[in-house]
Amino acid sequence: MLRKYSTSRTLSENIRLGILTAFSAGMVNVAALIIFFSFASNVTGHYAILAAEIAKGNWYQALVVFLWIFMFFFGSFSSNFIVINYNKVSPYIAHATPIVMEIICLMAVGIYGQFFYRETLVETEALLALMLFAMGLQNGLTASISNGAVKTTHLTGATTDLGILASMLLRSEYRRNEEMVGKAKLISLIALFYVAGAVISGFVYFRIGFQLFYLVSAFLVVVIFYDAYEIRFRKFLAHEHNKRKRSVFAVSAASNTEDSES
Repeated sequence: MLRKYSTSRTLSENIRLGILTAFSAGMVNVAALIIFFSFASNVTGHYAILAAEIAKGNWYQALVVFLWIFMFFFGSFSSNFIVINYNKVSPYIAHATPIVMEIICLMAVGIYGQFFYRETLVETEALLALMLFAMGLQNGLTASISNGAVKTTHLTGATTDLGILASMLLRSEYRRNEEMVGKAKLISLIALFYVAGAVISGFVYFRIGFQLFYLVSAFLVVVIFYDAYEIRFRKFLAHEHNKRKRSVFAVSAASNTEDSES
């Protein structure tokens, strides 16, 4: 899921990456909306707010919103910078590093929120900036390593693409196009798991509060170690297969030896 890069990735690998990261993005976004009354997984609305604050002459608020947009931008920039500069050294490490950084950010939000948060405006602005940076990291990573096929922190473009694909798939010649059908399946699953994560986040937050961010972080740990587990599991299966082949060969050789002696 994290080992391969760009066009070498299969549809199933992109689907696994998409649904897992979309689920976590949905959880983070709804948590931000409930706690801070603002979105953290996209910046479309923040651009409108920035323009409105500038028009009103509210320069402090405009600066804060600009900082939020910049943090999302910087998160995406950081992910792609890491991928393109360290991918040749180790694709897995290059792709896992932005997720580790995201986990650190979300854990910081959870710890601060649970033990230190006093609901001041400055605290709210800073924590939201950190969450936007985390979501920028995730979106930049998924887009970079999937050649733009997977974007999981917002669904505006995904909904547009899905609408276009749905209209095209009404015609039989397009339904025979495996690439088009696969893309529609990928986007549909990303949207479904984003909503599922958001709904679950809403229920869970009212029970455990800021500890929700620990849960999201644990979920992202699964994303990081999935490939490592898969590699070890495949090696184990290959080892067992070779072991059985050697055992069968040894039995067959012993049987042949007995037959020749008799």
